[in-house]
Amino acid sequence: MNAAIRNIQLVAVVVVLISTIVAFLLEIIKMYEVQNVTLADLLLMFIYIEVIGLVRSYWESRSVRVIYPLIIAITALSRFIILQDKESDPTNLIYLAGAILIVSIATVVIRFRRSKYLKIDNDKSNDL
Repeated sequence: MNAAIRNIQLVAVVVVLISTIVAFLLEIIKMYEVQNVTLADLLLMFIYIEVIGLVRSYWESRSVRVIYPLIIAITALSRFIILQDKESDPTNLIYLAGAILIVSIATVVIRFRRSKYLKIDNDKSNDL
């Protein structure tokens, strides 16, 4: 049963990878047709690249590193801020900026959780 579930996961990861590559190529084609590259387009392409990196990491280690989804979230929130129109509620901008700050702090904490400077016991940090 475990082997069947693992194979389903691997097939799903391949589907995600192929879908991401197709979306990436379609975005490039769209930018070429329009003859315009915006910051939102570039951030979307970075999201695609980060998803490809997440798939590669999963394929190699058979586990998801938490850093990749956090970086994808920061990029997606930044892109959402850029795409907001001027008539939207300004408090949404504050909420989104706060969300970016919280996710950034979480990223820093996860990066330094095994740091010798924080004196965290590595055996207990694996419980997360």
